[in-house]
Amino acid sequence: MQHTPLILTPQDWNEYCLLDSGHGRKLEKFGKYRFIRPESQALWQPALKAESWQADGEFITSAAQNDDVGGKWSLSQSLPESWVMRYDDMSFHAMPTSFRHLGFFPEQSSHWQWCRKKIKTFFAAHHRPPQILNLFGYTGLASLHAAASGAKVVHVDSSKKAIAGAFANRELAQLDTAPIRFITEDARSFVKREARRGRHYDGVILDPPKYGRGAKGEIWQMSDDIENLLSDIRAILAPDACFAILTSYAIRSSFLSLHYALAAAFDGMGGVIESGELAIEETGDRRFKIGQAIFARWQNDGA
Repeated sequence: MQHTPLILTPQDWNEYCLLDSGHGRKLEKFGKYRFIRPESQALWQPALKAESWQADGEFITSAAQNDDVGGKWSLSQSLPESWVMRYDDMSFHAMPTSFRHLGFFPEQSSHWQWCRKKIKTFFAAHHRPPQILNLFGYTGLASLHAAASGAKVVHVDSSKKAIAGAFANRELAQLDTAPIRFITEDARSFVKREARRGRHYDGVILDPPKYGRGAKGEIWQMSDDIENLLSDIRAILAPDACFAILTSYAIRSSFLSLHYALAAAFDGMGGVIESGELAIEETGDRRFKIGQAIFARWQNDGA
């Protein structure tokens, strides 16, 4: 097993960048718009002068709140409700959400590119598209990128709003005919049913929240439920499956916890597990990085 952590940062983004960070905040550019968001890890001074921190929107938290809970946006009146962004020839919607993000996570693009390589390698070896399962799929960018790379995708999320966002992104990306099934359901229930049916997948993308509710009110707790979900995922992985990715935000743990959770669930399967952080990197001279999520991922030998 690989224990040296990987620090992955977004590559080849023309429309997103981290302009600066410091004093508990980060200044980012999404398309032609600039935003300030809280960032508790920015324990240093900003590189840019105060007058450079002009933004079209800022997410405000009160003194009683911390980085794990809510707040509200202060937005310019000229800012549209949503706008189009592009990455790797894929168009999608960006917009400020009540969860302080912009409807997608730029740091996840490192996984999209990694999946693309695995998908193409699988296709070359098996002469068929791999069947990929994207659990907690949100607004669908990982699913769309995988489908554009040559995979057949099943996209699962318990939120009707998230699925609607995925549909909107599919239309904008002109991937309406792409082989993607969108399913509104609790991820655990779906995986268990697929196991009972004897269905198998060649790859799994898994991005569970710290806490959430399923389509029928099912309660998800990362600390309580991830072990059983990983065990069920192993049961639906095909013998020649090529990868599995587990990413987590906002949990008080290190990448090691995900690394060993994946290692325990996939014990005896062979392959390679690597883990680390998804980070964003400043575009200025000092190139400071800020970790955004932890991850662990498994790949089949030779994949």
